[in-house]
Amino acid sequence: MDLSVVIPLYNEEENLVPLYEQLKAALEGTGREYEIIIVDDGSTDGSFEVLKRLHQDDGHLKVIRFRRNFGQTAAFAAGFDCSQGQVVITMDADLQNDPADIPLLLEKIEEGHDVVSGWRLPRQDPFLTRRLPSMLANWLISQVTGVHLHDYGCSLKAYRREVVKNVQLYGELHRFIPAIANWMGVSVAEVPVRHYPRRFGRSKYGLSRASRVLLDLLTVRFLLSYSTRPIHIFGGVGLISFVVGIGLGGYLSFVKFALGQEIADRPLLLLAILLMVLGVQLISIGLLGALVVRTYYEALGKPIYVVREVLDE
Repeated sequence: MDLSVVIPLYNEEENLVPLYEQLKAALEGTGREYEIIIVDDGSTDGSFEVLKRLHQDDGHLKVIRFRRNFGQTAAFAAGFDCSQGQVVITMDADLQNDPADIPLLLEKIEEGHDVVSGWRLPRQDPFLTRRLPSMLANWLISQVTGVHLHDYGCSLKAYRREVVKNVQLYGELHRFIPAIANWMGVSVAEVPVRHYPRRFGRSKYGLSRASRVLLDLLTVRFLLSYSTRPIHIFGGVGLISFVVGIGLGGYLSFVKFALGQEIADRPLLLLAILLMVLGVQLISIGLLGALVVRTYYEALGKPIYVVREVLDE
């Protein structure tokens, strides 16, 4: 299998037939063996009935139906698990992505890149509620992860098979796949793609997801930098806290015994005690985290490295 196209959907009944027709034409034009995997994320409209009819007429189409709405990340994960293609394409089901742009992604993959992300130009979304928050989020994600992309939120992406098979998704981490995959030393590229205004249905996204993106970004930053050495972050902060507390305690001891001043009613004494206790707690958390990480990697036999190739002869 050359290509797998993974599409999560939730209540997109009116978009499915035109999406399928455009996608089929684009994929057949590539001349490659392909499969289309559509994951119904607990739709409550007639989306699944439409998918059943399309599936009966086309063996290239696979349909996965969730029992309830688990979210877009879970839908992508299910599609990745089911996929067999050497290259996996992801896109939305709302007709705002153009399947005709898939060859552009494949050209970049053939140039040697492992991940190719779409950059929606010009973006057809409201400025204040969608584009402005997206611009800020893309800048922040790029700065924190070190993987600089203009449009993390674009679902139209291409991945080599080994990338998606080695990335474990949970929460809402699907938008961070290029950054997570970058830990494996992959090559990430970005290409401009077309973007259209939504014709049918309504958007499932809004400003409410901004807080979730920030929390997920913290998770990704921790996973990328400290997942195998939690003692470095917790122990480091704890050590600083403990040393500052000891310093304040030493100063107060000097004031008490050398200068003969009372310190019992000084807030600085409480701060010194708090910092020392906090330091001990953070160092303890770091040690416990190190034990958990050790158990996790040893129990699962999970490697802490990724090999690109081996020359043995």
